Amino acid sequence: MIKTTLALLILCIPAQMLVAQKNLPTIKATSKSADIRDGDVFKKAGWTIMPELSPDIYKTSSKGKKVVFYTDKDSISVRITPTTEFNFFISLNDTAKALTQIKYVPSYLETLQGAGKFNSMDKRPIPAFTYQSQDHPSLVALRKGFNLDSVAGTGNEVSRIINLLHWVHNLVPHDGQHDNPEIRNAMDMIAVCKKDNRGLNCRGLSTVLNECYLSLGIRSRFVTCLPKDSTDQECHVINMVYSNDLKKWLWIDPTNDAYVMNEKGELLSIEEVRERLIAGKPLIVNPDANWNHKQSVEKSYYLESYMAKNLYRFECPLSSEYDTETRAKGKKITYVELLPLNYYRQKPDTTEQTSVKSGTTFVNYKTNNPATFWQIP
Repeated sequence: MIKTTLALLILCIPAQMLVAQKNLPTIKATSKSADIRDGDVFKKAGWTIMPELSPDIYKTSSKGKKVVFYTDKDSISVRITPTTEFNFFISLNDTAKALTQIKYVPSYLETLQGAGKFNSMDKRPIPAFTYQSQDHPSLVALRKGFNLDSVAGTGNEVSRIINLLHWVHNLVPHDGQHDNPEIRNAMDMIAVCKKDNRGLNCRGLSTVLNECYLSLGIRSRFVTCLPKDSTDQECHVINMVYSNDLKKWLWIDPTNDAYVMNEKGELLSIEEVRERLIAGKPLIVNPDANWNHKQSVEKSYYLESYMAKNLYRFECPLSSEYDTETRAKGKKITYVELLPLNYYRQKPDTTEQTSVKSGTTFVNYKTNNPATFWQIP
């Protein structure tokens, strides 16, 4: 009797799904292209009708606003809530029906605002961060080779930091589609870019700028800013640069020629930008921030979307020095990760592995303590 009842239930489920689908609203279309109004944003030809996908899902973060689909013949709209999974059909030329779904997903900013807190009581031992002396021969050669004293200028410390940012941004274009050269130091990467008429990705640009700062005795690190989703390979690398005059770290981004301020015009650190995004406090990006002098940086996208995604967790080398990431047999490169408490991969505390290809050993420390990661020099 039990087996018979279960069999009947299983048979009923597909039938119920078919009935539910028959009752879905339907709009008509003769063109595969549809427009979408997503909250305040209108996307001309923002959707391609594809009956072969079932359902074809449109994801939105416009909580409290309407999403409207416009075909060449019809339209349909739904107000978005955190539980929205709105299904409907688009009948294409009265011959094919495309099952379509409008689904709410949290925005990157909402995900960041929901990030687990850090733990200032985390006492896992991590070696101290170090900064190579400007007297190191490679840094001296870099400083003299590019006349970096002249580039930085004779103004105050912050003006020198910003002048170097502009110089690197103007010297080497950003190219996120290709890997950096195998020899990863400023002198070699600049030479390769000039010879091959190419650019560097964000990591390469931050490496170059980091070594320029070190050559002038300005302590800095390049920091990989990472998303919550460990399968998302798109991260961003920027610099944290220490100002002795301001007694704080500064957010410096050579890819976008950008630094960030509060409503008083005071320069902020990566940690402060993250905190203010979570708290909904005002943030200002320098007005001349740009990508390759082709596109201005818009704060709403740069901070509230792109960087909100990539400010969930962080990683940087323990030693800030020339040629940090060039692989070599017998070389050891050590990184430190700062993780919020709700990140899924908290253990092991320390890992060590050696690359078979390069012979380089990589060591990684984890911490939940922001004071450990953001410690001043």
